[in-house]
Amino acid sequence: MNRLVGERLSIINAKAQTTRHRIMGIVSDDDWQIVYSDTPGVLDPAYKLQEGMMKFVRTALRDADVLLIVTTPEETTLAHPDTLEKVQRMDIPVLLLVNKIDLGEQEAIKGHIEHWQGLIPRAEIHPISALHGFNMDHLLERIVALLPSSPPFFPKDEMTDKPMRFFVAEIIREKILTHCRQEVPYSSEVVVDSFKEDRTKEGKLLRRIEAHIHVARDSQKAILIGAGGSMIKRLATDARKDLEGFLQEKVFLELRIKVDKDWRDDERKLKQYGYFNG
Repeated sequence: MNRLVGERLSIINAKAQTTRHRIMGIVSDDDWQIVYSDTPGVLDPAYKLQEGMMKFVRTALRDADVLLIVTTPEETTLAHPDTLEKVQRMDIPVLLLVNKIDLGEQEAIKGHIEHWQGLIPRAEIHPISALHGFNMDHLLERIVALLPSSPPFFPKDEMTDKPMRFFVAEIIREKILTHCRQEVPYSSEVVVDSFKEDRTKEGKLLRRIEAHIHVARDSQKAILIGAGGSMIKRLATDARKDLEGFLQEKVFLELRIKVDKDWRDDERKLKQYGYFNG
C-alpha cells in the first residue's frame, strides 16, 4: 500500500504478522478516489489478538469493491482456508499481486503464477516489485478501470483515516520488530500516553512524546531494557529519528515498559488497544 499511496503508512518488516490493524490509505485524483485498506495478513488465530486481526480482514473483504491479494514467490496459499474459500466465491474483481519478482527465477515465478491461477481461476495475476516500482503504474491504471462509479468518501486532502498517535505507535513498534527476536515483537503493544507540542530554548517547535511498551512477561521487559538500558536506548534513538522525519518536527521521545500479563487474550484490554472496536 505504501507504494500505491506514495507515503509510508504501513510499517515494513521481514517478520510475519507485521500489520495488526486495518489502515486506510486515500489517493485522490481529479476523476477518481481510491481508498486502499491494508489489513493484517491472513492467519489461523491462536489467541484473541489474532482473532481481532482477522476481524479486520473480514470487514475489509465485506467492504471491498476490488480485492488485492499480495503474495510472494515463496507463498503457495492463504494461511486461513476459510478465507481462501470466501475469496473463491466472491464476485468482485480480484487482482493477485506477486511481489518481489526481482528476487526469484523466471521459471519459478511462472510456476508460481500458474499455481495461483489454479487456486483462484478468475483472478488477474500481476507480477510486481513494490520496492523497485516495477509494474506499479500499470497496476494503478487497472485499479482505476475497475472502480465503481461513486462520489468520493473523503476530502481530497485526506490521506488516511488514522490519527497521528497511531502512526507514532506503529513507528515505535517497527523498531521492536527490527531489533528484537523470538516472541518479544509479538508480545509487545505500544500505547502513546502523551503527544504534546512544546518549544526548545531557542523557540523552535518540539514534539514531546511519551509512550509505554506493554509486554506479557517480566523476561520480555528485561530484553527490551537490555544490559545497562542499551536496548531501550537503541529503540528510542531509532524511533526518534524516524518520527522526526515523519512529523517534520524535532522530537523528544520517552519510552517506558510495562508488564501487562496475558494482554493478547484479554478482550477488554484489546478493545483499549483498538482491537474488537466497531
